[in-house]
Amino acid sequence: MSPRGSRAGIVVGMIVVVALVGLLAFLLARGVGLERSAPPIEELTIERVELPAPNMVRLHVVNGGVDPVTIHQALIDDAVWSFTIEPDPTIGRLRGATVDIPYPWVEGEPLHIELISRNGIAFPAEVEVATESPQANLGWLTRLALLGFYVGVVPVAIGLATYPFLRQLGRRGIDFLLALTVGLLVFLAVDTLGEALELAGEAPGGYHATVLVWMVALATVVGLLALTARRRRRGELGPLTVSFFIALGIGLHNMGEGLAIGSALATGAIGLGTFLVVGFTLHNITEGIGIAAPLLRAEPRLRHFVGYALLAGGPAILGCWIGGMVFDPFWAAVFLAVGAGAIAQVVVEVGRLLATGREGAVADPWRGEVLAGAAVGIVLMYATALLVPA
Repeated sequence: MSPRGSRAGIVVGMIVVVALVGLLAFLLARGVGLERSAPPIEELTIERVELPAPNMVRLHVVNGGVDPVTIHQALIDDAVWSFTIEPDPTIGRLRGATVDIPYPWVEGEPLHIELISRNGIAFPAEVEVATESPQANLGWLTRLALLGFYVGVVPVAIGLATYPFLRQLGRRGIDFLLALTVGLLVFLAVDTLGEALELAGEAPGGYHATVLVWMVALATVVGLLALTARRRRRGELGPLTVSFFIALGIGLHNMGEGLAIGSALATGAIGLGTFLVVGFTLHNITEGIGIAAPLLRAEPRLRHFVGYALLAGGPAILGCWIGGMVFDPFWAAVFLAVGAGAIAQVVVEVGRLLATGREGAVADPWRGEVLAGAAVGIVLMYATALLVPA
């Protein structure tokens, strides 16, 4: 193409963009020529309920609808109470606000809360067990960090510690363990994606979080596959790298487990938190074995085991902090979507290891030890998941 033709194409493109922007600005300024003949469809999400003091209830709300929402009344247990709202009683699209309601709640009793808009629409929230919300002090953060360490780092390290025993296995035994890792990761990918979609359903509708979860997961898979393909061409994608990606994907999943534990403890569900700790601990031992399996085809050093244990288990600490202090379902869903995509990419890479012999020869991916290992991996993950309350 000649320089003159190239310049003409750029000019035409700029004219099209300017015309499009002008059209959209005109339509928005003129209300698209429509007149409202019915009351607005209001949508308000109560993202979090806090009890910061013995006589105070605090709500964090977000308007996920198209129209502004004006909070007119606040009810607790069917009684009207005075309230203050910051920054303004009228909440615009995708804007947030904080509602403070002076209310003498009783420790251990449930609360039924409703915010009523000016148009009479009720937006409910429940507190199953009233207990004062923890404050961000050193003691609480340390407690959450220790829980994350016990649930994430320690069980993964125990799983990795089986490496010397696993080294005694023959070729078929190693392939069985690699296939077990595939089954484990398939279960984790589906479970993580399910958790992300569940949290997306709790986010304000205006964020379209459910669609975003699928797009983020897909983008993560494609991006990591492109990265690993480049490293494979340069000869840098060996078993150590595969174990690194397994630990990374499991770490993002474990951050979701930390979110569940932290939010359960912050809302006073101590019994639920205890069951979560026990269930996730047993769950993560299996994950540690999955990280160790590809290492059977390499010569790892102690720093590799320490690094993988921290990478896979450490995010549980971050999850406990977020869940215990400032849990946000939208961002939690996004992070879990990244985790699901990362785990799916690792399934592909471990599958490549199974299909490639030690000398680079192509192996049958449907041999008996592979199918048995994948099935056992899924069954093990499901069995340990049964220990985690829904």
